[in-house]
Amino acid sequence: MKIGFIGLGNVGGKLAGSLLRNKFDLTVRDLEKNLTNKFEKLGAKVANSPKELAKQVDLIITCLPSPEICAEVMESENGIINGLSENKIWLEMSTTDEAEVKRLGKKVIEKKAIPLDGPVSGGCHRASTGNIAIFVGGERKIFEKILPVLTIMGRKILHTGELGSASILKVITNYLASVHLVALGEAWTVAKKSKLDLSKAYKGIAASSGNSFVHETESQVILNGSYNINFTMDLVLKDTGIFNEIAKKLNSSLEISPMIVDIFKDGEKKYGSRAWSSMIVKRMEDLNNIEFRADGFPEELTDNEPEEKGYEI
Repeated sequence: MKIGFIGLGNVGGKLAGSLLRNKFDLTVRDLEKNLTNKFEKLGAKVANSPKELAKQVDLIITCLPSPEICAEVMESENGIINGLSENKIWLEMSTTDEAEVKRLGKKVIEKKAIPLDGPVSGGCHRASTGNIAIFVGGERKIFEKILPVLTIMGRKILHTGELGSASILKVITNYLASVHLVALGEAWTVAKKSKLDLSKAYKGIAASSGNSFVHETESQVILNGSYNINFTMDLVLKDTGIFNEIAKKLNSSLEISPMIVDIFKDGEKKYGSRAWSSMIVKRMEDLNNIEFRADGFPEELTDNEPEEKGYEI
C-alpha cells in the first residue's frame, strides 16, 4: 500500500516517521521545505501539491493544526479531493470537528473514495515511538484494511463507530486532559505552600486515587520548569472550543467546561498563544508568588517503552 502523509508538524512528523522507519512506501507534503527535505533524505518521496500526492498513493493521511487548514488542503484547486479516485482512502488524523469531518467525508464519497477519521491521543513523546493511541471512525472493513498501517503508528487502536465518532471521543479526552491540568495547578499550589517535598508529592499523587496521565507526564516538565509538553495554548482553546460546540448542539448544560475555556483564554493572554499549554499552572505560581520546582525531572518527555507493533482494543 502506498501512503501519502500531509502535515509533518509536532505530531504528524512523528507518525510519518514511524511509517518511514518501518519501510512503508511514503510520499509526504508540507509547506515547510526543511521538513520535507528531512524526509526526502530518509527515503520518502515529496509531492508538489496535495492533489499530486492523492493521485500517487492509496491511503492519504492528513494531520494538520486546524479544521480551516484541513479544509484548504482538501478543497483547494490543487487539493486532495481533486486528486481522489475510486477506492482511495482518506484518513483525517487531525483533531477536528465531527461535523467538519462528515462534511468533507461527503465530498470524498462523491469521488467514490472512502473517508475515515483517526485522531491520536497520548502525547508527542509516544507518537515518536509508535506507542500512541489511535481512535478511528468509519467503515469497519476499511478500518481493517488499513489496520496494519495503524499498528505501526500507534500501540492501542480503537474502532469507535461511524465517521466522526473518533473526533468526538478525541475532543472529550482533550477536554478531560485540560481539566486535569488546571486542577494540577491548584494541587501544586497547596503542596508548595504546605512546604511538602514536591518530588515526594509527585510520587504520592502518582500512587494515589488522584493520579492521572496528565500528572504522570505534564507534572514532570512543570516541576522541571521547562513546561515543554509540545502542545500549545491555542490548540487547547481550539479543542475545548470544539467540545463546547458539540455540547451546545446536543443542548447539554455544562458547568466546568466554560470555566476551563475562560482560564485558558486568560493563560493565552498572559503567556501567548504559542506558549506551552502546561504553562497554565503558571497562573497559580504568579498569583501566589511561588514556583513549582524539584530536582530530577526532565526538560522534555521521552517514551521509554520499547517500540512494539500495535493492536486493536
